[in-house]
Amino acid sequence: MNRRIKSRLLPLTAIAALGATGLPARATNGMDMEGYGPVSTAMGGAAQAMDHGTAAMAQNPATLALMGGNARLDLAIGGLGPSVTSSVPGGPSAKSSGTSYLMPALGYARRSGALTWGLGLFAQGGMGTDYSGDSFLAAGSGAPVRSQLGVGRVMLPLAWQATPDLALGASIDFMWASLDMRMAASGAQLGGLVTAASGNLGAALPALGGAPWARIDFSTSNKYFGAASATGWAAKLGLVYRVAPAVTLGASYQSKSALADMKTSGRGASLSAAGGFADSGRITVVNFQWPATWAAGAAWQATPALLLAADVKRIEWSTVMQNFRLRYDSAGLGGSVSFALPQNWSDQTVLNVGAAWAVNPALTLRAGYNYGKDPIPAAYVNPLFPATVQSHYTLGLGYAFDAADSFDGSLTLAPTSSVTTGSGVVVTHRQTNFQLMYSHRY
Repeated sequence: MNRRIKSRLLPLTAIAALGATGLPARATNGMDMEGYGPVSTAMGGAAQAMDHGTAAMAQNPATLALMGGNARLDLAIGGLGPSVTSSVPGGPSAKSSGTSYLMPALGYARRSGALTWGLGLFAQGGMGTDYSGDSFLAAGSGAPVRSQLGVGRVMLPLAWQATPDLALGASIDFMWASLDMRMAASGAQLGGLVTAASGNLGAALPALGGAPWARIDFSTSNKYFGAASATGWAAKLGLVYRVAPAVTLGASYQSKSALADMKTSGRGASLSAAGGFADSGRITVVNFQWPATWAAGAAWQATPALLLAADVKRIEWSTVMQNFRLRYDSAGLGGSVSFALPQNWSDQTVLNVGAAWAVNPALTLRAGYNYGKDPIPAAYVNPLFPATVQSHYTLGLGYAFDAADSFDGSLTLAPTSSVTTGSGVVVTHRQTNFQLMYSHRY
């Protein structure tokens, strides 16, 4: 690699290295991203049957076999711009100040005969908001209310060109998850979430039931590490089959994750209430997992300049998001209390469609549409976790500087969705997101 290329890569490599610490994200298809990499994202997230760079390992690892050349390095950064407002009709309104989040990513792949192997780091998804301490969501406590859930992966994929028309792929993924949460409610509301209690802390809970506000807090100021964190594993399988010279089919399966319980340090969380009650201890987020996903798609090179692609995904949220369970272990009073926040998410079917038009050998324009029905029943939507966006309109471009170097970018516009929660709070949510990627081929 020459000095000119190295000078371009060094700043991006440093940014991507920082991404290994956390990669927070904001909800799109439930908690999942609307697309991975700007090529796929610009085409509505379609990815199962076409070459879209090393982001393939985040969706269908078999499509790495479609890669041109011997090796490829992709360095990318994405930005999510959610705009979330929670309000009471005829009453107060609160706007989340969490409006801009950056997510670095990188991927490398190399072909060795019939095998293509690689390494990648990508944000998987997440959700969250950030409200001020004087908002009605703070319940009079005067302290901010926020959440930030981020999930990421380091992936080791392998694709095998089994026949000239069939490629098989697999990936082992090291995963991590982290969470910050600062939640306020009345003492009675918080008490309604309690499923078990013990020790001195359990004995103190009935007296807190009449408090005008009570809080659970565990949060850091770090943009990449959450106060509670965990690691684990997952896997993917995929295939790509060329059924005709211009038509390719693809399918993949992503397993449910095997993450450990997210935990704070021994005094990394607090439980407090009006009247002076305050205690520190550990929060454990019990059995938070990322769901299994099934996907299938097709790509058609309709003309030498026009590529059409479409996918359908099934994300099994119902198996992992029935309840959001927390356990607080007191380091002061002694004892523990367990909470369950009902979620009752449904499985989600996501449609991805897109087109790419090669204007000339250097410039390609892309556009697409992504739709996934909001998986959360309105009664269970929480202003802290408004994963309610449904439609995404996407566009982008790719520009080849030469045979080795190229740039790709995408822009996603998600129009406003509006949901009235079971407590009568109206939550509106829209997004403006982007992804940028520099690629070098060897």
